[in-house]
Amino acid sequence: METVLDPSRDDLPLMANTNHILVKHYELDLDVDFESHIIEGAIIIFLEPGSGCKKLSGVDGESGQSESSESGKVETSEPCHIPVTNLGAFSCKMRSKDFADCGKNEKDTSDRSGNHSSREQTYGISSSKNCCDPGNHGSEDFLLILDCCDLSVLKVEEVDAAAVPGIERFTRSAKLSNDCKKIRNQIVRELVTLPADHWREQLYYYACCSQAPGCGELLFTSSPWSLQIRKMGVKTATDFPHIIRIWYKTKPEGRSVTWTADQNGRPCVYTMGSPINNRALFPCQEPPVAMSTWQATVRAAASFVVLMSGENSAKPTQLQEGRLSWNYYVTMPMPASTFAIAVGSWREVKLEPCSSNELSTVTSFPSSRADSRYASWVCGHMEYPCHFQNPDAASQAIIPYRVFAPECLQHCCEENLLQLIPQCLSAAHSTLGTHPFSRLDVLIVPANFASLGMARPNREETGQVSESGASVVKYGLNPEKIFMQVHYLKGYFLLRFLASRLGEETYFSFLRKFVRKFHGQLILSQDFLHMLLEDISEEKRLGLSVEDIFQNWLDTSGIPKPLQGETQTWAESRLVQQVNDEVTKWIRVNLRARKRRRRETEEVFEKLLPDQLVLLLESLLEEKTLCPRILRSLEKTYHLREQDAEVRHRWCELVIKHKYTKAYEDVERFLLEDQAMGVYLYGELMVSENAKQQQLAHKCFEMTKEHMDRSSAKVVAEMLF
Repeated sequence: METVLDPSRDDLPLMANTNHILVKHYELDLDVDFESHIIEGAIIIFLEPGSGCKKLSGVDGESGQSESSESGKVETSEPCHIPVTNLGAFSCKMRSKDFADCGKNEKDTSDRSGNHSSREQTYGISSSKNCCDPGNHGSEDFLLILDCCDLSVLKVEEVDAAAVPGIERFTRSAKLSNDCKKIRNQIVRELVTLPADHWREQLYYYACCSQAPGCGELLFTSSPWSLQIRKMGVKTATDFPHIIRIWYKTKPEGRSVTWTADQNGRPCVYTMGSPINNRALFPCQEPPVAMSTWQATVRAAASFVVLMSGENSAKPTQLQEGRLSWNYYVTMPMPASTFAIAVGSWREVKLEPCSSNELSTVTSFPSSRADSRYASWVCGHMEYPCHFQNPDAASQAIIPYRVFAPECLQHCCEENLLQLIPQCLSAAHSTLGTHPFSRLDVLIVPANFASLGMARPNREETGQVSESGASVVKYGLNPEKIFMQVHYLKGYFLLRFLASRLGEETYFSFLRKFVRKFHGQLILSQDFLHMLLEDISEEKRLGLSVEDIFQNWLDTSGIPKPLQGETQTWAESRLVQQVNDEVTKWIRVNLRARKRRRRETEEVFEKLLPDQLVLLLESLLEEKTLCPRILRSLEKTYHLREQDAEVRHRWCELVIKHKYTKAYEDVERFLLEDQAMGVYLYGELMVSENAKQQQLAHKCFEMTKEHMDRSSAKVVAEMLF
């Protein structure tokens, strides 16, 4: 029995037994229903026994037999059920009697174990109450454990990959017999290990296998944090079916996606960087070590656009009247947490076509010199069609991109965002080298997007890993965790420190080498630091060591010692000095206003950059009193209502501190439009013990709580009630 966790206090479990068996590919076939707030369909999972599978069994991993550790009896795998209509597709010859016997055996097995027969299924899918009782089987049966929560699993079945026409090419290297279980697993083994240059063929057969018929239901048990699947009599990961289909549907309250409205008030749904990642969207292996590819077909009403984190720019296919189908895929193995989907009434934002000369003037950046030096580089990741091996991709500074937004924000995107993206892509290519992906989609998300919640679990934050590969993410379910930015800030300043200590030319040259060496792989902070110090000469290290960096930057709280020594240097910089001069002017003007002196010579204020405005407002927050006239003049001078969210946040803090009622509408707007960043302001409104401010906090929360990110809503509710 699993412990029922308290989401506000306990760690997040990673239950998948990735040391025993690994998911190599997911095929998703889903329908999105905005009326019920449910995503429903099937996921087909292609499996490969992991490095720990031989430990789990007492037999040879290639054997077609399994030995029970309790009884010592040798059991032979049951023959598979193959439809007679598909006989022409197989290289193995079987008698019709074998088909009939197999069908009888598999049906009987399911019925004896408590699962309903096909006659009792509705539309071919059993209800969730048909999952097996975990007490009905011996512990010697192999269990596939997937990370899963907030899902209704309806049915799990083995898929008959051998029924796919033309699939016999994947059985030529095997010694064929009438053991079709072995043949099916051999097909999947050959399919998942196809060479990278066969990726199109691989995706084609993945899709074909996903449509193949089932050949027997599997027993399953759903628990709060996992889905456990077994096949009666199968003792090892090697003998466990290598391709299974799971019929399921999400729940409206599921924590992996948010059902909300866009800035136009139209319905939409998207993955929002949940602390539980995607386990409430589809059953998966959550630990980052489980790197897999995926392909997804998603159907929705014709008024919606489906965007996904795929490599292709999908175009919709017309189905029956009023519905469209979208297909995306990924050929680069990645953790399941990187899968993203957004469905809404988005509009693609496009610029008028411009000449190549105009484009080059807008996006002119120095080209990366690193790629030409690594033309013969051998990649260190698992095999996939890698961009770093493609000379054309290596020289492509600006990859194809699309921008989507709600209709009301189209004009704003045309004026501001579209011009920035090519420059950002070109700068990234200049700094880091080859883009890892072939294209980019940019979506303007709704206001309730938890922008501070995108941190993903990493191996540094997990607890002890068990023999099966299961572990926990420390404090992963703490709703306040997503608002803690200290680790981001320290990481930023560490990189700045290294660049200044080593010199930017040396540092950025190393970054390109690092990306080239470790692209497509899981990495740790140690990997980065070890390679950095090994890559530079002894005299350039200036006494730096991995141990010292960890001690000063990563393993201790507070401001790192190297930063403390640079405070004076920072304070003497020209931009900071300019801000200090402006702060002095504002304090002087405020003093005159409070003493009601006659108008003296008016101060002339300098134009400031956004980062300077943040520093200016933070400095003014230290003043005990600012009169309303000064606050009004501040807003007018710097057009604070039109600045970015960081600047407006500091402005709202000033408004709250000095109870500047004429700008309460700015606070309300911030709490409605910048919900994740507004959590801190709720606290400021409540601790002031001012009736109007507390009323404003309750009013804004009441307007947003139904659509607010769950972690944010929980934290705010604790402040208010």
